[in-house]
Amino acid sequence: MEANELLKRYIKGERDFRGSDLMKANLIAAHLTYSNLSGSNLIDASLARAHLERCFLNEANLNGAFLYGTNLSFVKLKGGKLIAADLTKADLRGAQLAKVDLQGAKLSGAILTWVSLFMANLPGVNLCGANLNGINLRLANLEGANLNWTNLSGARLSGANLKGAKLNGIKLSGAFLNGLNLEGINFSGMDLTQVKLSGAKLLGANLTGSDLSEAFMRRTTLDRANLKKADLHHTNMMGSQFIQANLMKTNLSETDLRNADLSETNLNLALLVGADLTEANLRGAYLLGANLDGAILRGADLRGANLRDAALLGADLREAILTGAIMPDGKIHP
Repeated sequence: MEANELLKRYIKGERDFRGSDLMKANLIAAHLTYSNLSGSNLIDASLARAHLERCFLNEANLNGAFLYGTNLSFVKLKGGKLIAADLTKADLRGAQLAKVDLQGAKLSGAILTWVSLFMANLPGVNLCGANLNGINLRLANLEGANLNWTNLSGARLSGANLKGAKLNGIKLSGAFLNGLNLEGINFSGMDLTQVKLSGAKLLGANLTGSDLSEAFMRRTTLDRANLKKADLHHTNMMGSQFIQANLMKTNLSETDLRNADLSETNLNLALLVGADLTEANLRGAYLLGANLDGAILRGADLRGANLRDAALLGADLREAILTGAIMPDGKIHP
């Protein structure tokens, strides 16, 4: 179909153009809102500044298409192809791009708020400085992607592949990162309030001074991680693992640490007021000068722990195992 024929049919009120062959078509600044172009061939088509908002483009082939400044808001493009497409400054807010192949696509300056890129292929994509607030990137391939300084607040990243991705200066408050492998990641000084990190692997991660208050981190692995001076108050860390982690001067007040493994962890001068450490493993942990006033340590294993100068006013130590522990007065518990 020629571009002129398509536009004439659109003006007459036709909207169903499924399976059209529009390869290399010139549709610059065309108005095609609410059209159905699903399964169409738009390879190398020129669609700069076109109005395609709320169109159906499911499984359409837009490889190499020129979409500079194109309005693609709320478009349905599930299973489509956008390999090497130029989406510079395109408006993609609210678009459905599940399973779309965007390998080599240009997205500089594109509006991507509340976009769904579920299972999309985005290896090496450059999204530096982009506003990705609320974006759905679950199970997406972001290997080697440049996400420096992006706003990923409220984003869904559970199950995404972030191997080799650049993550400097990103915003992740309220983001979903459940189950991700973030071993050795540097998230120091970041705002991670209300972030969802349950089941994530953060072995050796640097979270120094980060704000993780009210986060959900159940069964998260943080062995040898550095959380010095981090804010973790009101965080749910039930069943998480912190073996040999550094939590010195960390705020853990009112934190849920039930069944957590804090063996050999550095909790010196940590604030644990009102924390729930029921049946937590604190064997060999360092708690020098820690504030445990009102903490629940019922059934906790504190064998060999160092509690010298720790505050335990109102702490619940019923059924706690204290064999060999150094108590606040410096005496070793029998």
